[in-house]
Amino acid sequence: VQLQASGGGSVQAGGSLRLSCSASGRISDINSWGWYHQASGHQREWVASITSAHFPTYSDSVQGRFSISRDTTKNTVTLQMSSLKPEDTGVYYCQAREIGQSYWGQGTQVTVSS
Repeated sequence: VQLQASGGGSVQAGGSLRLSCSASGRISDINSWGWYHQASGHQREWVASITSAHFPTYSDSVQGRFSISRDTTKNTVTLQMSSLKPEDTGVYYCQAREIGQSYWGQGTQVTVSS
């Protein structure tokens, strides 16, 4: 499974960005897709996930501001980010999980200025 993240950039606080993760390879066994955030000098943290049945879950810090969705026809997972805050700055990674294994994309930078 190969994952390619895109859509990062720079935005002012309160703005919006949309991240996209394109998947290829053997994705039929993937049962969950997710996004993680890693701020400089910090550990990677879970942001949001969506199951193969399209059920989303969110961390408390982004609940109500971010929305995760999946397009099965295009094999993409999208993270719509709104009301962005400076603390949302960092590298965002997409992840795909199957039983016993996880796959990661290369990350995309998001910078939110105050």
